[in-house]
This record gives sequence, C-alpha cells and structure tokens, in this order.
Amino acid sequence: FINSDFQKSDFLQVHQIWAGMNPARFRIWVGVPHPCPKKYYLRPYKLIYKKIYHAEPSHSFARKMQTGRFMSEKTGGSKMNRIDSEAVADIRFEMKWESPEARHTERYEGMGVNFWRDFFPADMREELMGKNAGYITESSILPGKGIPAFNPGQNPDLKREKFNSKHMRGNEIYPRSGRFYPKGILRDMYNVFPQNIEPFRCTKVQNGHLGADFNHPLAGYELKMDALVRNVSEKKDDRGGGCNDWLDVIATGPGMQARWREQKTDFFSDSPYAREDEGPDDNFYKKPRFVQHLDSAAIRVIKELHGNMLQDGMKVLDMMSSWTSHLPDNFRAEGITGLGMNKAELEKNTALTDRIVHDLNQRPELPFADGSFDAVICTASVEYLIHPEKVFDEMARVLKKDGAALMTFSNRWFPPKAIRIWKEITEFERMGLVLEYFLGSGKFKDPESFSCRGLPRPRDDKYYPQMRFSDPVFAVWGRKA
Repeated sequence: FINSDFQKSDFLQVHQIWAGMNPARFRIWVGVPHPCPKKYYLRPYKLIYKKIYHAEPSHSFARKMQTGRFMSEKTGGSKMNRIDSEAVADIRFEMKWESPEARHTERYEGMGVNFWRDFFPADMREELMGKNAGYITESSILPGKGIPAFNPGQNPDLKREKFNSKHMRGNEIYPRSGRFYPKGILRDMYNVFPQNIEPFRCTKVQNGHLGADFNHPLAGYELKMDALVRNVSEKKDDRGGGCNDWLDVIATGPGMQARWREQKTDFFSDSPYAREDEGPDDNFYKKPRFVQHLDSAAIRVIKELHGNMLQDGMKVLDMMSSWTSHLPDNFRAEGITGLGMNKAELEKNTALTDRIVHDLNQRPELPFADGSFDAVICTASVEYLIHPEKVFDEMARVLKKDGAALMTFSNRWFPPKAIRIWKEITEFERMGLVLEYFLGSGKFKDPESFSCRGLPRPRDDKYYPQMRFSDPVFAVWGRKA
C-alpha cells in the first residue's frame, strides 16, 4: 500500500508488504500523481528492499495470500459487536463545509466499508477501531490535507480557441464564467485527451481569452467530517477486488455548487430556459400520473428533510404538487395547500387541505396574500420553471418572516419539459443553479445545500438490480430575510 503523498524524490514508503515471497521477483506498482487531483498513473518501479518496512505473516496466511484467496478463520459471517480489521460496516459519512455564500452538507452512505483494505479520511480508521454500531466520530480536514492544496499555478490563462465549442456532437457549447466543463473540451493541451471527463472550471471569458481552474473544487476549504456507524458485521470472505478511498468517494462532486471567488455563476446565457417541448404545459400534464418518480429510499430522505424543517401547526404550501407530498407521517399541519397542474392528482393527495390547479409557467404569480405560509416545499419540480426569478420572488412574498423555502430534486425528470440548462450541467452544479435563484432574489437569507448519495436501491424497485444505488437526493433551501 503506497501512501498517496508519494513523490519520486521521496523514500519509497510501504506501510505493509507481506513477506514470504522472493524479493528478487517482486515488483511494486506505484501511484504517480496525475495532473488531475486524486487520479494516478500506474508505473513499475524497482524494489529497493532495504527501504521496505515489512511484517512477517504466518505461513498459513502467506499461502492464502499467494493463492489470491483469504477466508475468515471464523465461519458463518456472524454478526460482530465491534469494529476490527476483519469487519465490514455500513457508515453514514457527512461532510460539512462553508462557502462565502452558503453552508453545505454532503451525505454519503458507505455500504460494506472494508476495514482491511479501504482508506479513510484523517485518523478515522484508528478512531473507529473497537467501536460498535451507533458510534459517531468527528474530525476536521484542513486545506491541503486529504484534498490537494489550492495551487495558483493551476489557474492558467488560455486562448479562447483552446476551447472546442463543437466537442459535443449536435451541440455548440460556449464557455461561461463559473461553469464546469470536461477537460477533453480543451484542444492542444499537454496530457489532455478528448476522452478526458475530469472537470475544470472556467473562471472568466474576456478579450479572446478564458481563465481556467484545474484545482479540486474543494481546494482551500476546511472540511468537517462525521461518521456514524450504522451496522457492523464480519466479512464472509475476501476474494480480492477493489478498495475505496472514502474521502475521494465523498468529495467527488461537492464544491461544484459554490461560486468561484464569490462571482455569480453564469448559468443564464444561451437561452437557459428553452425546452424540447414548448407546447402548453396543461396538455402535457393533462393525463394523471399516479406513479412515484423517485425510489422509496430517496423518498425517505426527502421526508427526513421535510421533517427537519417543518413543525406542527405550520401552514405549508406544496408548490408544483402532485398526488403525494412526501411529508413525515407524524406531521400535523394547520393547513397544507397543494398548487399543481393536474386536478385528479391533487384530489388523490390526502395530505392536502386545499387544492389549486395553477400553471406557474403561464402565471408565475402565486394566488395568495402576503405572508400566508410558514413554509414552501417543492419536490422534483424546480427544473421545469421557465420564470424561476419571478417565482422565487413570489415565494418570498407569500412566506412569513423567517419562513423557509425548500427545493428538493434528483437526477430524474421529464426531458421534454425540463429546461435546457438543467440538462447541460452536472448534478452538483444544479444545486448551484438553485442557489443562484435564492441569491439572485435578494429576499432570502441563510442558504444551504444538501446532497445524499450511496444508499442501496431498494430490492422491490423496478430498476433493481440493474441499478446499484438509490436515486440521489439534492436539496437547497433558504429563509425569508
């Protein structure tokens, strides 16, 4: 196992090399840092034996390693009470960080975390050893520790012609400040190939030049990492396979929702609200759809978010509502008003006390008096708004002071009616777009974003087992200033 900070000029530091093999025939593959953060080339290096730290295993263990198979000495895969090197665990990781404009929480449900071969943030592995289900550990990851430090040399100024606007067949793409693009869109760049999908950020477009930021999106931020042990069990066997660097897993994507140096991200050029189907929405939604658009695990996360925000006795507006509102079962509201496109769907929603058929794309004005609601919720629908600025102004108007507005969404939608920009940007940039709606109105305070990934797809879901993971959940909210 080679430490991730290895450089050519360093001593070759191997944390554990199992002995019992002929050193003269042994070859090490060393991860040499790739220009893209957390990616490595694999290159062979000669083994200098006296620079190796090794442990002598038992002969029986060495034989098992040499056959490529390791079976637990204990049988049956019985439940374990505490974590040790032979344990696997389900762990909920939560990474919290702050950008100048918002607070952010990234949740990742790590299933089958392997304590023999996986890599953990900071000293988390040592902290979790000997602990059992229910234990929570907290740690801080300072800038440059775990996530590569911000490097000003990774902010080159490029000629505009380096950006290949025709990189995507059928679509002409123009660089916009604050947005992310795959590195493969850049031409005539050393060690960059058209197939490279690693993201970089365009920081400016000016006078025939564009600025680029090749740093990790979280470079420069302090991260707070919590880990909740949800379940501990014994490995049934180890037959090889991969390992996870859990910080790399959790931190792939986050950071892309934040502005670059507090500059407004340009999501709003190039007809962002155009749609494939520009026909009347009431025709599209005329037929009721009594189906869940997200799987049951994702719906539970949305119910949890609603439960954290709502209190009994509130008056709630379910904006762009349907036949279900995804509210906690024990929530007792003073009233829940559903505003949606289909009368039959609204009538089937038993959580609603009032129902109004209303097309926000035709009439973005909300038909309510000022300060009518304690909270506004909108589930899996914000991507259909073609007048979001006006609608967010209206949400602020109908909310009471300090009232909350919560937008939740995933990576599933009706393509003909989703706005163009939604389909062009990445999942985490979509949170950035909704954050810009809140920030641009100037009528909300304390904006936050939340993501949840990694849950296993429910076995009763129609996409199981073709899809391994549950639908991700993303949320952005703010309170009326």
